[in-house]
Amino acid sequence: MDASDYTRYQPLMFSIDYRMTGSVSDAEDIVQESFLRATKAEAGTADNTKAYLATITTRLAIDHLRSARVRRESYVGTWLPEPLVDQPGPAELAETSDSLSLAFLVLLESLSPPERAVFLLREVFGYGYPEIAEIIGKTEAASRQTFTRARRHIDEGRPRFETSRAEGEELTSLFLAAARGGDMSSLFERLAPDVLFYGDSGGLGEATFVSPVVGRDRVAELIRIQLARTAELGAELRGAWVNGQPGMVVSDAGGGLIAVIALDVLDGQVQAIRTVANPEKLRHLGPVSQTWRRRRSE
Repeated sequence: MDASDYTRYQPLMFSIDYRMTGSVSDAEDIVQESFLRATKAEAGTADNTKAYLATITTRLAIDHLRSARVRRESYVGTWLPEPLVDQPGPAELAETSDSLSLAFLVLLESLSPPERAVFLLREVFGYGYPEIAEIIGKTEAASRQTFTRARRHIDEGRPRFETSRAEGEELTSLFLAAARGGDMSSLFERLAPDVLFYGDSGGLGEATFVSPVVGRDRVAELIRIQLARTAELGAELRGAWVNGQPGMVVSDAGGGLIAVIALDVLDGQVQAIRTVANPEKLRHLGPVSQTWRRRRSE
């Protein structure tokens, strides 16, 4: 195991672990631990380095999720994954454009850790059942049954997206125009009647959303309030691609990150808005703003 192996296989391992955990920091830690264990293993242990590393990293991710489930059950408010912003690397390994979306990663949370591993290895990464059986330590027949069960569950709730880059940029431009004092009516007309707003602050932001806000009128009013507060703080919005979906990054005047926003779009309408404002989930993207924390202490 040498540096060239790390360069070659780290993107794949990160892609598996991030989709498994929904956390950039946890995925990176699991990748590092996987390489550490592989390096310490006796020479000649694995005939296929890629398969060996995939096995180690997947099993570590399963173990991590079993311990993380308790933490997520006690999480304050809505839980969303740590976002990836303008980072095409992991997405290039996915065969489906929506396998990195926040909506899809949240849906994976409904699967048990082994089910999630089997589903991802088969559906996203194209592993065969013999390989999957070896990785998760089950029989091939059991792996097939696990995938069938997980696939049925995912298909029942799998979100649909049909967003071209041009359409995504158009919708984010409407948000940006509204944030700069423009007419909000054009933006609100593009909200679906049953649009959903999910907010994840982890109890550390200015507002905690225990459940989603539902409906065009309620979400439109929430957007008005949020944009007014953004202007009051002198914060800025910029368009971005968040986990492969159109979105925005909100930063304070000094460049500190306040929030990352992802849009679920179908048939030219915004079906859902997902906002990650928990500072602990933004640190991997850069310096985090202290604005909300100061306001809460006043």
